[in-house]
Amino acid sequence: MSTELPLPAKTVRRLELWDSYRSYQYLEAGEDFRAFELAPALGRVPGSALEWSEDVEVRARDFEERHPVISAHDHLSLRPADPGDFADYRRQGRESIPYEGIAHSGVDLFFDGGPAAVSMIRSHAPWDWDDTVSDLAMRQADLAHQRLVTPIRTLEEADRARAGDQVGVVLTLESASPIGNDIDRLDLLYGLGVRLLGLVYSESNQLGSGLADTGDTGLTLLGRRALRRMNDLGIIVDVSHSGDATALDAVRRSAAPVVITHAGSRALWPTPRMKPDDVIRACAGSGGFIGVEAAPHTTITAQHPRHSLDSVMEHIERCVDLVGIDHVAFGPDTNFGDHTAWHRTFAPLFGKDDAHDGKAPELPPHEEVAYVRGCENPAEAVGNMIRWLFERGYSEADVAKLAGGNVRRVAETVWGR
Repeated sequence: MSTELPLPAKTVRRLELWDSYRSYQYLEAGEDFRAFELAPALGRVPGSALEWSEDVEVRARDFEERHPVISAHDHLSLRPADPGDFADYRRQGRESIPYEGIAHSGVDLFFDGGPAAVSMIRSHAPWDWDDTVSDLAMRQADLAHQRLVTPIRTLEEADRARAGDQVGVVLTLESASPIGNDIDRLDLLYGLGVRLLGLVYSESNQLGSGLADTGDTGLTLLGRRALRRMNDLGIIVDVSHSGDATALDAVRRSAAPVVITHAGSRALWPTPRMKPDDVIRACAGSGGFIGVEAAPHTTITAQHPRHSLDSVMEHIERCVDLVGIDHVAFGPDTNFGDHTAWHRTFAPLFGKDDAHDGKAPELPPHEEVAYVRGCENPAEAVGNMIRWLFERGYSEADVAKLAGGNVRRVAETVWGR
């Protein structure tokens, strides 16, 4: 962002509302819980911030004041400064929320993957039921002790939060694995505030196949029942990490829109983590959308082999060309900390992106990066995406769809008001 302008008015108001609260400060650090040194919420990588022309910056700030801005998928979690502390930090079950970074984001509503994607508090593997419930409840205990960030269960709550300069957070899970074979646990997750749920993470579960597994036969009978229950409850169905056949099966059987909250175009980057055209079209045809992500080493392209904002936006433009601007959104999938180191630490616990059909995919040459410039964390990713679009002449109406309108339409369809 331009250094010549003062902070955006929205940021100033939100910093006042934040009032310097730190996660769990209602307890005594070192006495009630272990205090880890955490990564800074802002400026973790010196000199990495992008600068925009004053014209683009002013236009983007005005847009953010007048339009709801939504991230379809991010992780509002502050990671340890030392990657070696990741496992111990996670097992304590008190993941810090980066309130200062959130205040600077310009985003009004985050669909938050939170810490529950790696719920390993008592269990030594992810997706344990007790650990997932603990993470969801602990997150809301911390949120209840401050004024800036508020959990959102309806669009009416989202509108009230934005009107009061609060940032709304929709609690989500990237996999339904924690329910095991108990469909009623979906009701419990809904009662805990979960409003969007991935059917499967990279490794298969009892509902269907994951994108990194060795076979994909679509939804199981249990998966079909779970899908119907999610439709009945009003939980948005996400197939970001599902296998292709499972994703297509979910679209065929769902009575509501099915979404991809964080992925990209496999036509641009041939890895199973990206989505093929038929899956993207199917989700769009259901009334859903694809949120384009920016987690390191995902949305690369042959034209931009070094992962950056430009490569992320190439995926966005490719998806717009494929399914139209009404079915694409921003789903950065970022967090506050060293995301690349986080991947190295936790990837062995999940299915790896390159473990598809037992073979590593043939990828174009690309450069490994320590961070994705322009999309390093949730404080900057969506804002830079908006500014990139304005710099290239996109209309305000089209930016409004990509930056929140398309996600809001799906939420209204599935949740009502």
